[in-house]
Amino acid sequence: MKLGVLLVLFGQKTLEEALDYAKKCGVEAVEIGTGNYPGNAHCRPEELLANPRRIKEFKKAIEDRGLILSALSCHGNPLHPDSKIAARHREVQRQTIRLAEKLGLDTIITFSGCPAGGPDDRTPNWITCPWPEDYSRSLAWQWEKQAVPYWRKEAAFAADHGVKKIALEMHPGFLVYNPETLLKLRTAVGPAIGANFDPSHLFWQGIDPVRAVTALEGAVFHCHAKDTRIDHYNTALNGVLDTKPYGNEKERSWIFRTVGYGHDQAFWKDFISALRLSGYDGVLSIEHEDSLLSGNEGFLKAVRFLKEVIVSEPRGAMWWA
Repeated sequence: MKLGVLLVLFGQKTLEEALDYAKKCGVEAVEIGTGNYPGNAHCRPEELLANPRRIKEFKKAIEDRGLILSALSCHGNPLHPDSKIAARHREVQRQTIRLAEKLGLDTIITFSGCPAGGPDDRTPNWITCPWPEDYSRSLAWQWEKQAVPYWRKEAAFAADHGVKKIALEMHPGFLVYNPETLLKLRTAVGPAIGANFDPSHLFWQGIDPVRAVTALEGAVFHCHAKDTRIDHYNTALNGVLDTKPYGNEKERSWIFRTVGYGHDQAFWKDFISALRLSGYDGVLSIEHEDSLLSGNEGFLKAVRFLKEVIVSEPRGAMWWA
């Protein structure tokens, strides 16, 4: 397993500066944003695709520093009911797939998307309960008429361009937000659909990430290292569904934290062990979204913390058995 970082954290730096800093801090891999929600500070696919020489330079910048590119990330909402937004997000995703092909990369990361509740709605509708029956009917429409047809076509497009792994980040607000919904889409579409496993989004839903990794054996394509701190006092009063701004840290039921500030080493050791048992031995990519720490301090603390718990060597022989 290798330690990586989602490089959008250093969007204020040039690509070369960001790569140099990541390398200096002990990171072995980088995940790079290509547009949509992560932005494209370090990689503009349309520009690279128009100039093969720039693709070679982009790849060389990473390889010359002894780093590997773990994934291209274009998290968006390709099912958005606003056709202009959906079209823009879909185009960035397809550009990302084409660029991955040119780079010899088989993994992209995005969201499943969230459509409207019906054909006449204008905003996304994340449905979280089956009753009144309007919700169940809307949910069926979202899956049968929107998500499954779209992702079948997109998986075929990705396969035509050598991208075998579409890693969907399980994130509330989108159709795929937990292991059950990830596996539902994977069953309907095929093995090209898998997870970008981010435990932080599961913690606050009450999901045990270790149990979730076990359930997703063979379907974990990439992994984020991000933590969540549950405020048990606020949660006891208001539950975990929280729409207050992330900046209202004292009032919220939970907030995102740097790894180690939500859960201790015991959890992260169990989590990394579960990843290995489930067959994942790829990159653990640091994503910083901790409002109580600066991006740089949060990143450095995450590197130090994870260096102590990550498993980097192949399994040894069981000489005692």
